[in-house]
Amino acid sequence: MSTLTAARYGKDLVRVFRIVKDNGVHTVAEYNVRALLEGDLETSYTQADNSVVVATDSIKNIIYWLAKTSIHVLHPELFAIEIATYFVTKYPHIHKAFVDIEKLKWSRIVVDGKPHPHSFTRDGDEKVIVNVEVDATKGKDALVATVKSGIKELLVLKSTGSAFENFLKDEHTTLVPVDDRIFSTSVDCSYDFPPFPVKKEEIGTLEGKLKFVDAAASVVKNTLEVFATDESASVQATVYKMSQKIIAENPSIHSISYKLPNKHYIPVNMAYIGIENMKPSEAEVFGPVAAPSGYITSTVTRTA
Repeated sequence: MSTLTAARYGKDLVRVFRIVKDNGVHTVAEYNVRALLEGDLETSYTQADNSVVVATDSIKNIIYWLAKTSIHVLHPELFAIEIATYFVTKYPHIHKAFVDIEKLKWSRIVVDGKPHPHSFTRDGDEKVIVNVEVDATKGKDALVATVKSGIKELLVLKSTGSAFENFLKDEHTTLVPVDDRIFSTSVDCSYDFPPFPVKKEEIGTLEGKLKFVDAAASVVKNTLEVFATDESASVQATVYKMSQKIIAENPSIHSISYKLPNKHYIPVNMAYIGIENMKPSEAEVFGPVAAPSGYITSTVTRTA
């Protein structure tokens, strides 16, 4: 015997590029969107009953329609909440909607010291990420939203100010302690907000209450500043300082998580030609090592 215990479906990799035009000044947003639905869908699996299925092509069309009509389209959290809210209020048998947005980076080109009104450059590979769930299981008039935001693939490096010493040593240890090393990682960071009620007509008020824009700016600013200035005893110690500072500065953030692969740069041994390049004070030429790499994760949660 067997039974269907979970079912969710939708459309992935909906690519959206939106231009907002304001008196000759253009603002752009490029998103990759995933929208998944849950609800009374069991018969589509167990009885081949497609009458309960909102076609994934329709899901894609709804995303494009909202991208055209939404006043929140430049704000990924609000836009994701709007998409999810639409699905659970439009279709009576849909009780949960999950919307994930990945925002690609476009920055204005500066010409003669001024940001150009309609020209942009991709000046980094980092992306903004947003994960939204809107839950209508307690009724269409009692929607509850949860939001997780973050950044990923923010590549950083500093050439000094990092050490790794006094670690556990046993018969498996070959690593030599160093008091000065390159510290590089690709930052993946996510932070979440406590669940909150949402109404379709009040989505625009959520920014004022939850400060999504301020939180995003604070996360990037503190991640970069702590990374640059901390005399790092380890990746673990540095990431904890980042997290503490962000939690302290942002009352709306409940918890913050980091995933940090430690990208290694190994000094090249040039002793064979009589050149010292292995001592930290003399090392200037390195070989980047893609794998294996350290991988450090953490979650810091507000307690008061």
